[in-house]
Amino acid sequence: MPVNLSAPDPASLHAVPGLTLGIGSAGIKKPGRKDVLVMRLADQAKVAGVFTRNRFCAAPVQLCREHLRHAAPRALVVNTGNANAGTGLDGRARALQVCEALAGLLDCERDQILPFSTGVILEPLPADKIVAALPAAIADLAPANWAQAAEAIMTTDVVAKAASKQLQIGGATLTVTGIAKGAGMIHPNMATMLGYVATDADVAQPLLQAIVKHAADRSFNCITIDGDTSTNDSFMLIATGQTGPAILDADSADYLALRDAVTEVAQTLAQAIVRDGEGATKFMTVQVEGGLDESECKAVGYAIGRSPLVKTAFFASDPNLGRILAAIGYAGIDDLDVDKLDLYLDDVLVACQGGRNPAYREEDGQRVMNKSEILIRVLLNRGPVSATVWTCDFSYDYVKINADYRS
Repeated sequence: MPVNLSAPDPASLHAVPGLTLGIGSAGIKKPGRKDVLVMRLADQAKVAGVFTRNRFCAAPVQLCREHLRHAAPRALVVNTGNANAGTGLDGRARALQVCEALAGLLDCERDQILPFSTGVILEPLPADKIVAALPAAIADLAPANWAQAAEAIMTTDVVAKAASKQLQIGGATLTVTGIAKGAGMIHPNMATMLGYVATDADVAQPLLQAIVKHAADRSFNCITIDGDTSTNDSFMLIATGQTGPAILDADSADYLALRDAVTEVAQTLAQAIVRDGEGATKFMTVQVEGGLDESECKAVGYAIGRSPLVKTAFFASDPNLGRILAAIGYAGIDDLDVDKLDLYLDDVLVACQGGRNPAYREEDGQRVMNKSEILIRVLLNRGPVSATVWTCDFSYDYVKINADYRS
């Protein structure tokens, strides 16, 4: 079961003026399952996004990038059960078929539709099934469908993931609401996940792109479950422009307040993905401090967070903490002085001056390892920069879930 994570309360998810959501059932992988989501946008809405860096990126990722460059998006369409990745030109044609069908129903152009897919790789997209489900999804369009939308985009997720908050800007109440999916195939460089955050703010397009990158770098690009970077990762930020003053200046207090609110929602969603990591029983925060720059701090955090030896030790609640030191050592910092390094497990000083803390007792490490949420704190003591990575353990269920994924 997920680590201290429950399904969102639909009443806590604020509607975003200028955006409606509708859910349909295409039966892509399982008959009767709700597996198609349509998000319809107001005419003046803007969309920005960041995508996987996997060179084998899926057909919908390729089309999204193209459509964002050439048109003002009017709708997003998401299917689960099939990733439409590793499908070549046929995959693009099938994704375009879905875009064209939805555009016809919404009276807009094909390139104003942004398609997204998640599920099994190397399988042809059942475009006909998705097209057949679109009318029901459109009939279901409503501002308050956020919780149902979060359920519709799940694959191996156990719990739907959604978050929402409101803030005051220029005397107006603005909303930021988002959903995400992901539980496995999660690693930075768009750490398979999909994320959609929307606000009713009026934001200039370049600033919207800056916000989505800022938020991604502090949320979805700070998580790792299994070290696999997906072919389909996409994180989209929508600004419907319905409320408040226009935000045009990156140095303004309004911009910074909105940027921080979006980042907060994105971090909540990203951490929920880790808490729902396939078979996870522990949620670990890896905090790396005292680095020369953020890249080396994240390199250490990732090395610890994706190490199978570290992750299996945490699953067993075994304070075999030398595995953490080994991961730090191979993180790629060639001039790291290990004699200056400190390692803490929560409040317990485990290692210092290049070796085991003389005062460390295994029962102290065991006390921390028995917890479901654990802080791993690494002090490099070589500079002023810090970074945080979130990860989970590896359990027997991770192997079972992925062995049965296509069943």
